[in-house]
Amino acid sequence: MIKQVIKFGIVGVINTLDYYLLYLFFQSVLSIYYLYAHIISFLISMVGSFYMNSYFTYKSKPTLKKFLQFPLTYVVNIIVSTSAIYILVDLMKLNQKVSPILASLIAIPFTFTLSRYILTKKEA
Repeated sequence: MIKQVIKFGIVGVINTLDYYLLYLFFQSVLSIYYLYAHIISFLISMVGSFYMNSYFTYKSKPTLKKFLQFPLTYVVNIIVSTSAIYILVDLMKLNQKVSPILASLIAIPFTFTLSRYILTKKEA
């Protein structure tokens, strides 16, 4: 399990960088409202996360069933991170470019637990 946590962390760093670059592109280059940029970037990076976690972290074969279940792992993540980014930007007046990173860190433990369950359970 320790190896999985480390690999999940590596994938998380890559995925967070992917998400953040997409966020900056949508928010800064295309001038999309920061919450919309956050959600679009989040959804795109979630697909990459599915494949990286399947192949690298958990060494499991990605299937359509797992792919369709995987977004469930992100329901809590997107609720937590979206709420956090809103609180950080609108209520605490933190920078729109820094807040997504902080919000993502808050949601990591939830994502690990749920993705491990979905990606490692045996197919029936």
